[in-house]
Amino acid sequence: MSAGEFGELTQTPLQKVWIPRMSKRLQQRRGSSVPQFTNSPTMVIMVGLPARGKTYISKHLTRYLNWIGTPTKVFNVGQYRREAVQSYKNYEFFSPDNEEAMQIRRQCALSALRDVKTYLSLEEGQVAVFDATNTTRERRALILQFAKENGYKVFFIESICDDPDIIQENITQVKLTSPDYKDCNRDEVVGDFLKRIECYQKTYEPLDDELDSSLSYIKIFNVGSRYLVNRVQDHIQSRTVYYLMNIHVTPRSIYLSRHGESELNLHGRIGGDSGLSERGKQYARALSGFIRSQYINDLKVWTSHMKRTIQTAEALGVPYEQWKALNEIDAGVCEEMTYEEIQAHYPEEFALRDQDKYRYRYPKGESYEDLVQRLEPVIMELERQENVLVICHQAIMRCLLAYFLDKSAEELPYLKCPLHTVLKLTPVAYGCEVESIFLNIEAVNTHRERPQHVSHKASQAPLNRHFRAVPMASPEPTKQPCREDLGLPPPPCLFDLQNVDVTRNPEEALDTVPNHY
Repeated sequence: MSAGEFGELTQTPLQKVWIPRMSKRLQQRRGSSVPQFTNSPTMVIMVGLPARGKTYISKHLTRYLNWIGTPTKVFNVGQYRREAVQSYKNYEFFSPDNEEAMQIRRQCALSALRDVKTYLSLEEGQVAVFDATNTTRERRALILQFAKENGYKVFFIESICDDPDIIQENITQVKLTSPDYKDCNRDEVVGDFLKRIECYQKTYEPLDDELDSSLSYIKIFNVGSRYLVNRVQDHIQSRTVYYLMNIHVTPRSIYLSRHGESELNLHGRIGGDSGLSERGKQYARALSGFIRSQYINDLKVWTSHMKRTIQTAEALGVPYEQWKALNEIDAGVCEEMTYEEIQAHYPEEFALRDQDKYRYRYPKGESYEDLVQRLEPVIMELERQENVLVICHQAIMRCLLAYFLDKSAEELPYLKCPLHTVLKLTPVAYGCEVESIFLNIEAVNTHRERPQHVSHKASQAPLNRHFRAVPMASPEPTKQPCREDLGLPPPPCLFDLQNVDVTRNPEEALDTVPNHY
């Protein structure tokens, strides 16, 4: 068979995705503009009494799945309830004997399910996390029937906790700032919430090993002291279990730092494997002093395999672990070139990278999207660890920071990670606190701002060698009306897929390149 029968070969790789045969209705529902990492949408259903960490798990899982490229959104039924009932009085609203409140709560759950259907069926979402107590078999049966009618897979996550200290900690960490208790003191909050838990306990029916043996689920006991997994059936469920068995709630801090300034940094050259400059060596010594001043218990230090991170770690005088996965982005044919040289020799490549920096892949090199896939084992190990110092590179640090701060694919390549600055990340209940510490050693600026005047023109030969829609950041979990309902036009596409203008003058192309020596 001749090559002509297949069409002319191009540099644009085709993404082959297996999708099972579907009815015309399901084909219309799924669409085709977003690659499918699941062969049917998945509903992740939280189960458990209040103050068992369900929302914590929901937010972390959603952040992780979005980071690896699976469009995921949380639907928190508590937020729907707060919209329906503007003022919360007390725990009696959750009493199983309060028929009026029971009806309101049921309607809130149904409203959330309608939004789940919109997200999975019309907005090309792949995973919906249904964050509610779902403590009765009746409620779970309702959800299962809904999923069956719409062709969704279902995976349950039940969080079980009988440790009073953990429950008390959850209440004081999260519920004190809940909108339900905005005008209450600590004792009032704790007292009312404990009574709310008692209301749920009256009707709580945990997942049962025998009665629910046909369901797919994981049970998490006392925030990870023990797990029970049943009937994991696909890739998404497997990744979910893998992730949940790695996260923990032990207080800790993660320190992110780039290597000290390198010789190639001084000359504005990207990539390479040069050693530290004199100021870079000063920073390594300053970093050592800073780490000692923190009095960190059992600190682990990770570096890449590259000379400049290893030299930075050597000054600490402590053992360190080298990760090849932490190596800087591979710039391919552009390694050790300045931005000016790339613009002069490869103007099309320079323009294409400005068009879509996250998905752009250097010829014979990597993209930021590739880095995210490469760094997943690092993220998993970071979730398992306690206190860690990661000495890495600009692109790597951006990817790690985007995970912990839940940043989008559009934001990630432009996150500021300056030299000679330590970022201290401290995970908290529903997010991550960031402290930036500059160690008073000057260094060159390697941050290139987002170009403001990138023009797009269609041409006969597409410049895109690689494109795939990846959400990265978690969508807003709050209930919002559809744009169509408000009479608004569809939102603009996040990335313009037209080809960039390669005829722009060099001054315009280089206007955001930082000065270097």
